[in-house]
Order: sequence, then C-alpha cells, then structure tokens
Amino acid sequence: MTRRRSAFTIIEVMIVLVIILALSGIVAVNLLGRKKQADEQLAAIDLNTIKSALKMFRLDYDRWPTDDEGLEVLWNIEALDPDADETKWHKYLEEPMPTDRWGHEWGYSEVSENGDESNYDLWSDGPDGEEGTDDDITSWTETDGGYGDDLMPPPPDNGGP
Repeated sequence: MTRRRSAFTIIEVMIVLVIILALSGIVAVNLLGRKKQADEQLAAIDLNTIKSALKMFRLDYDRWPTDDEGLEVLWNIEALDPDADETKWHKYLEEPMPTDRWGHEWGYSEVSENGDESNYDLWSDGPDGEEGTDDDITSWTETDGGYGDDLMPPPPDNGGP
C-alpha cells in the first residue's frame, strides 16, 4: 500500500518562512539605503530651488537678502526690509521652505565665509543636524558647481569714480 502525501510538513513551512524573511530583509536594507540617498538628492534640489529664488531676488533688488530678512523674504513680503521698494517684491518661492528635509532650518548668510564675499552662503546641516560634518549640503561645494559656474557676478558699483 502506498501512502499519499496531502499536506506540508512543519519543516517545509519553516523553510519557506525563513526564505521569505531573508528576501524581505534584503529588500528592506536596499530600500532604506535608497531612501537616505533620495532624501539627500531632494535636499540638494531644494537648495538649488532656493538658490534660483535668491538669484531672482538679486535681479530685482540688486542685492542678496540681508541676514535680518533671511530666506523668509523669498515667500513673505513682511520680512522685507522696511526701506526696500515693496513694489519690486513678488513671491520668489510659491511654498515656504524654512526647513530642510530633516526638519532643520536652512542656514543662510548674506556674506559668504566660504568663498567670494560678494556672494551668500546657503546650507543644510544634513540628516545629523550638526554643522560642519560630511553629510552637510552647501551652496559652496564644488559638486554643485560652486559660485563661479552658476551665480552672477557682483552688481556694478554705481557709486561713481
């Protein structure tokens, strides 16, 4: 008499579960690594969006936003210096961008400490939130073109001879 097998043994079920768990672990590790990379790339895109808005502000006002105005002046007219011509102002950023992808405030300085002093500094402290670490995203790094490649020259000196 031959016996017919009609169900999986507990060992077979356990082997299948181990294989499924191993595969899902590999997928999870790869996806988490990609998420970190995607967040860094999105933060770099956000930085370039802000840089473009800063360029437009400079075209209108022949200067970078002051440290007091900060980046807020790009989406909020109330941050504009009271002595500035409000008729030139328009929304340079449609959506406010006060923080980076990790919830930290963007760093901005009207006068660059990392390059040509006629330019600004713009940075994100990156995922760790600490300034000066390897994960920072900055406007003065060579990987993003540096000042020489993508920013306008300083405005002409109209103060006379």
